[in-house]
Amino acid sequence: MIHAQKFVHAALRQGFNLWSGVPCSYLKPFINYVIDDPKVRYVPASNEGDAVAIAGGNQLTGHRGVAIFQNSGLGNAVNPLTSFHHTFKIPVLLIVTLRGEPGGPSDAPQHGLMGPITTQMLDTMQVKWEYFPTDEAEIEAALQRAVDHMDGEGLPFAFVMKKGSVEAYERQNSSPVVPTPWVKARTSGAPKAVATRNEMLKAVQATAGWNDPVLATTGYTGRELYALEDRDNQFYMVGSMGCVSSIGLGIALARPHKRVIAVDGDGAVLMRMGALASNGYQKPANLVHIILDNGRHESTGGQATVSPAVDLCAVAAACGYEHIHDITHPDELHSLLQKPANAGLTFIRARTVAGSPKDLPRPQQKPYELALRFSEFLKS
Repeated sequence: MIHAQKFVHAALRQGFNLWSGVPCSYLKPFINYVIDDPKVRYVPASNEGDAVAIAGGNQLTGHRGVAIFQNSGLGNAVNPLTSFHHTFKIPVLLIVTLRGEPGGPSDAPQHGLMGPITTQMLDTMQVKWEYFPTDEAEIEAALQRAVDHMDGEGLPFAFVMKKGSVEAYERQNSSPVVPTPWVKARTSGAPKAVATRNEMLKAVQATAGWNDPVLATTGYTGRELYALEDRDNQFYMVGSMGCVSSIGLGIALARPHKRVIAVDGDGAVLMRMGALASNGYQKPANLVHIILDNGRHESTGGQATVSPAVDLCAVAAACGYEHIHDITHPDELHSLLQKPANAGLTFIRARTVAGSPKDLPRPQQKPYELALRFSEFLKS
């Protein structure tokens, strides 16, 4: 059994300055300690996949991130681990608890299946793993093996934690007081879309500075942005649907002097709407979250999303976004993006009509090359 402080400080010396996760009783000492320690940042996540994406955003800036969660939540993390971290070769350290350990202590019935298959799932996803160290003399060597793999392969590494690995630690500081947002009901009808996604993206490119990281969600959004003009400050997501604002959050917290523009889609934001709560809780003043909403999953054939039935602006307000806009014209987006880089956490629902340019190209660079280029931009 080890002290949380010993592992956290050893990890900090290796560059792991951000932790994000979802609680598990096995992880209580870790979470309590990283919340108390001013040298590291803890970002609560709404689900395990968001934690992985937040840590990945931090990694892109040149730091290292840790995502911690119970093995029951490993399924929530499969998408970003396989289609973001593996595809773009963005390493992240995972600490996954082994609830329902075969031959271990008795546990709740919901862990009966996940316990025996946890390490098999990691193997299937090609995530190298080993058991979490339980002797303080083993910490440095274990972390070094993890870092060597992450740096050498550009892939995640997981510590699988058994019960009783970390000594108890009780919080020394109280939780911050966060005001509950007040949401005013809409007093007018929803505005009607008049512009295309392509026109909105032109407004983003025309207004975003060369110092502004721009992340485009998976599907046609990234491909259209690339087709308009490929730039070093642009990142084109493939897969990882719903994770773009969580990655943007990780970047925004690590690079507060850069305005981070996360361009999302209606289907994507609905898939991981809990990410809005994490963004609103952290309130990075330099994050702009744009939803290009045409009510369609366009790149898969134009199937309808449920966004017309959802007041996304009210959701953003309820989650704590500071500036919220429901727009229909590229000139409105152009004007909003001319505000100062640290104007406050901003949510923009940009309603668009369906349709995309024909024969959209895909980026010629390989995903890991795009990630490397974007990371170098973020470090500059």
